[in-house]
This record gives sequence, C-alpha cells and structure tokens, in this order.
Amino acid sequence: MKRSFAVFMIVGVLVACEGFKKAMGASADVVAKAGTQELTVERLSALLSQAKVPVTGEIAKAITNIWVDYELLGASAAHNDSLTDPKLMDDALWPIIAQTKAGKWHDTVAKSFHIDTTGAETKFNAGEVLAARHILFLVPQGATPAQSDSIRKVAEGVRAQVTPANFTEMAKKYTQEPGGAQRGGDLGVFPKGSMVPQFEQAVEALKPGQVSPLVKTQFGYHIIRRSTYAEVGPEVAQRLNAPALQAADSVYITNLEKAGNVKFEPTAVATIKAAAKDLDAHRNDKTVIATSKAGDFTVARLTRWLEAFQQREDLGKKLQSAPDSIVLAFAKNVMRNELVLHQADSAKIDLTPDEYKELHSRFTEVLASSWDQLGLAPKSLTDSAKTVAAREKLASARVNAYLDKLMVQQAGFVQVPPPLEQSLRQKYGVTINQTAMDKAVDVSVKLKAKSDSLRAKNAPPSEVPLGGAQMPQGMPAPSAAPAPAPAPVPAPTPPAAKPHN
Repeated sequence: MKRSFAVFMIVGVLVACEGFKKAMGASADVVAKAGTQELTVERLSALLSQAKVPVTGEIAKAITNIWVDYELLGASAAHNDSLTDPKLMDDALWPIIAQTKAGKWHDTVAKSFHIDTTGAETKFNAGEVLAARHILFLVPQGATPAQSDSIRKVAEGVRAQVTPANFTEMAKKYTQEPGGAQRGGDLGVFPKGSMVPQFEQAVEALKPGQVSPLVKTQFGYHIIRRSTYAEVGPEVAQRLNAPALQAADSVYITNLEKAGNVKFEPTAVATIKAAAKDLDAHRNDKTVIATSKAGDFTVARLTRWLEAFQQREDLGKKLQSAPDSIVLAFAKNVMRNELVLHQADSAKIDLTPDEYKELHSRFTEVLASSWDQLGLAPKSLTDSAKTVAAREKLASARVNAYLDKLMVQQAGFVQVPPPLEQSLRQKYGVTINQTAMDKAVDVSVKLKAKSDSLRAKNAPPSEVPLGGAQMPQGMPAPSAAPAPAPAPVPAPTPPAAKPHN
C-alpha cells in the first residue's frame, strides 16, 4: 500500500553536513582542518583557480567540503578504521532508522483500516491490477547487435531451466535488476500503465502462475512470471481499496494532529528562516519552534529531519525566501513526522537485529567503495607506509593528487553519502575558518583575472571568446552541497525497482 500519510522522508537520505563547524583561531591562513591535515588559503586558491567555473563563495565551500570528506576518508583508511561502532553508525543513519520505524508503525495502524476484499480475486484475474516477478538480463545502452544477441542466448539458456516452482530461486541467482536478487525478482502489485508496454503486454498475456518466453524491452531481456492471487491477495486488496485507505489515512492524520496538541510559537517562521541561512550552525540550537505531546520541537530537531532531504542546502535557501504560509506548512508536515515517530517509539517499534545488521553492512560497504575509488584502500597504504603518521601523509598526498585531477576533469567526482560523511566528521573532527575561505576566494579571483588577462593578451586575433565557462565533468553544481551519491546507504528494505515508461 502506498504510504501517503506524514512519512514523506526520502530513503535516498543525502545531505551536505559540515560536522562540527567552529572558528579556527590557530592560523588565518588555514581554511579547514580535517583530522590531522590542513587546507591552506594557498591550496584552496590553487584548486579554485584550476576549476573551470566562476570563483564564488559557494564554489569555495563546495570544494572545501569535498577536500574535508576525502581527507577524512584518508584518515580512516590510515587507521584501518571501518567505523563499525554501532552507536556512531546509528546516529548517522537516524533519518533512515526513523523512517523505517514510522513506516512499521503505519503498517500497524493500517491494519485497523477496513479493506473490502469482495470481488478482489476476480478483478485481479481480469487484469485490473497486475503482479509479477521477473529475471532481467540487462543489455547496455549502445550495445552492438552481436552483444545483444550474446545476452539473448544466455537468457534463453536460463529460460530453459526456469519453472513456476523454481522461479524465485532462479531470479535470485540470475536477475541483473538492481536489488532484484534480494527480492527474488518480485515487482509486487502495480496498476496498468505503470510498466513499459512490452512488459505489461507480456504480463497480461499470461495466466496467473505462468512463465513467459523471453520478452525484449528497452532494458534488456526478461523472463516473467505472473503472480497468483494467493501470493499477493492482501496487496491486491489494498491496491483496489486505495481511495478508501487514503481517506482513512487522512482521518488518522487529522486525529493525530488534534490529539498531539501542536502549538507553534509566534516567532516560528522567523526562527526557521534564520536557521535556514546556516543549518549546520544550528545543529544544537534549542530554540523552540513548536510544542506538542511529542515534546518541544526545536531548531536542532528540525535540522535533523532536514537531513532526510537531497540537496538540503538548496532547501534551506528556499525556506529563507518562501512565503510565511509555505514555511509554516512545511513545518507542520515535519511535525506530523514527529508525532508519528513519537507513537512508534511509545509502541516500542524498532528495527530487527537483522535489519540493523544489514544497514550497518551496507554502511561499511559504501565506506570501502569510497576508499577504493580514491585509491585509499587501507592495504595499499600499509604496503607503502608502516606508521599511522606515515599512512596519513600518504593518504593526504593521494587525496590532493585526486583533487587536482578532479579540477581539470581527469577524475570523476566521488560523492561521500551523508551518513558516512557525518560519521567521519564526528569521529575525526573538522574545523572550518570562514574568514580564511573568503581570503582564498579573493586570492583566486585575482589569480584568475591575471590569468584571463594574459590569455586574452596572447590570444591570436581569430580566437573567439567563450560565452561562458562550463562546469568540470563530475564537479558539483555551484551550491554548498555536492551532488547526491549514485549509491547512498539505503534503508533495510528498499521499495522494488520497476521498469517504467
């Protein structure tokens, strides 16, 4: 069933967090310190000068954050530290954990909603709603006919072994759909029109329980099994009763808010707008925005919820300029999450040990992947340096070499997912000196102006000036937050990925 109530958080939970941001009094020429490493005004100026974008404070902040994240990855690699402290991980993963708890509580509440199952099986068999599993053999974009034919032959070989009885196990073994193996190829229940035409037509051509021949779509080759009503009956009934269940959700939310006794402070909107100017600086701000049965809703709590959003810094900017009514409506939505989570906690709803284990495992997998992409695998450092200090120095050298390549588009941008970023900053510490960062911007602007002047002076008469600088490949857009990670740490049970139009 689609959860349309207050739990609006995004599993992809990516933010750009600065950790413990505080003034650095040690040196006016040090922009940032990450672990034992320092980013000087001179070094940041050089990086800014290399980047093929206009020099701005936002770009300087983005590059500083990238430098911090990469240096902290180097520090953890030098210590061979996989950040396996459960308390540290759970704190960083709080938005995901909170979402999962709230979702479980809603499942419990939804059991009290009336679901009319009359005629559900007949409607399912008639194809009013569909359900299927599939085994996907991906055909890469740009594949040659010969490559596509080779993949087709592999798929045909698997199809010869597939039966309705062994379909799930075969899907776990062979499907190439991201996340599909964990679900045994299950796509759940879906309405007509939600799949690409070739796929949907193939499902409709099957009787429940039957397996299709190979089906070709833009994604590749599929082997499809249409699910039986006995396998998906409850989901079918929920899908067919969606309007009634959404109405029940609305009643639940109305009653939740009424019982929650939510009261916003007269200064709530002004407080939120002020905090939105620098969210990280307000991570511990105890100023009360609203009160309810869930307790005081503070600025610090709001910033925690905002960690659930992609491009959190962009959201902060929008909150600053949005009409007061929009800001208040947004705050009310967050308060609904507070109330739902409060009910879940009161009911002692939690993740299972296996769910925590899976979440922690994915966390450490992302860390290892980030190390590998930057050339910071602990073993590679240990092979070349015997002491922690020497390994830290070597890791820092590799980070700076990578950054130089990144600025000139010779290396790809490696996004550090927010939960990992937060853990690294909490464990190894970060300080940032805004005054020194501003100084680096001024220095870089002068360097670029001088460089542009020399280039214009020495340019041949026929040279045509460019209309505007382009962002280096892989660099984040000009905002304080880098682009979202392609593979964030997911929730323990992510929704099924489905082919789409």
